[in-house]
Amino acid sequence: MDPASGKHGIGSDTGQLRIKTSRTGLGRKAGHDLTIEVTRWSGDVTVDVADPGRSSVVASIEVDSLEVREGVGGLKPLTDDDRADIKRTIREKILHTAEHPRITFTSTEIAGTPHAFTVTGDLTIMGTTHPITLEAGLDAEGGVHGAATVVQSTWGIKPYKAFAGALRLADEARIEFDLAPLTETAALG
Repeated sequence: MDPASGKHGIGSDTGQLRIKTSRTGLGRKAGHDLTIEVTRWSGDVTVDVADPGRSSVVASIEVDSLEVREGVGGLKPLTDDDRADIKRTIREKILHTAEHPRITFTSTEIAGTPHAFTVTGDLTIMGTTHPITLEAGLDAEGGVHGAATVVQSTWGIKPYKAFAGALRLADEARIEFDLAPLTETAALG
């Protein structure tokens, strides 16, 4: 099922947006590979079936809505206190939420077919904008699934480290998203 032409609202009520991190360094066995969910985000997708190059995506996430959902690996299971500490560290030391409350994305080009396409655009994190390309596609029901890799240091983000740098988050983080089908009834007009 292909999406309907028109403008569609997307966000945390129509899909999921996740950030996946991994560990590196000599002390990586002590840490966790994290799955972090963005619980408040929104955007608009404009679909032009007749001319896909005229389609576009604009999205914004609220950085203080990041919630640690899963921690894999590590010497001990991730606790609720660990989750709270990680969230505080992300907000205060890594992404400086008070000064930079939102991360935004604005597409500049969409290419490919409905079932395998790329969305290239400008990603702004902490006031710094760089291009990024998302790889995506439609499933049989019309849902949209995709992912991209963000190299944190490109945006001036210093990946978390502990134990004198023996445990570090990898510089690359994976962004994944799953959207409900963009249908005629979801079109905004």
